[in-house]
Amino acid sequence: MSYQLSAIVADADLLREETRELDHAVLGGLRQGFALLPVTWQLVQELTGTPPDYATDEPGPEHPFTLILSAELTEALAGWSQRGPLAYVEADFAGGTGHQAAAVWLGGALAWGPRFDAAFDGPRPDWPINGALVELGAEPGRWIDPFAELGLHVERSTEGWLNHGRRGLSADYWDELAEEWEARQ
Repeated sequence: MSYQLSAIVADADLLREETRELDHAVLGGLRQGFALLPVTWQLVQELTGTPPDYATDEPGPEHPFTLILSAELTEALAGWSQRGPLAYVEADFAGGTGHQAAAVWLGGALAWGPRFDAAFDGPRPDWPINGALVELGAEPGRWIDPFAELGLHVERSTEGWLNHGRRGLSADYWDELAEEWEARQ
């Protein structure tokens, strides 16, 4: 089973305010008042005025993201972070192997990261996306880690999150379906 994500995660109100004028912004609702903005080719083009550029080499600690964060895109993220912290997160897994990376902006500057991991041999809280979500203010709960606590597991791709957002679903949608199914059994 695969998982692929390229997204900005932040407080839902912050993302709604910053993206209200954008044609290609679709927000997916997460738990704890957060939202996820899938980063698509069209969104990057709209934010920066130029098509996105992608790394040709495999991501690693020195170059953690597949999407090359241009000066224009970084400037947009830094500007949005004047209203509160936000994270850019990437994950790409297939067949049990893959990587994830994350960085957090706050107050107009890079405040944490970027962090990269492809081994996942350390504790779950140290994985890049979990660390970034904690930096954003994610609180512990009944789920195994911040990634699941906020609901980033409910869709398996950036495209899935686009559809999720277009349908106006919350991260609790799949849990609610499971509870309905169990109640009928």
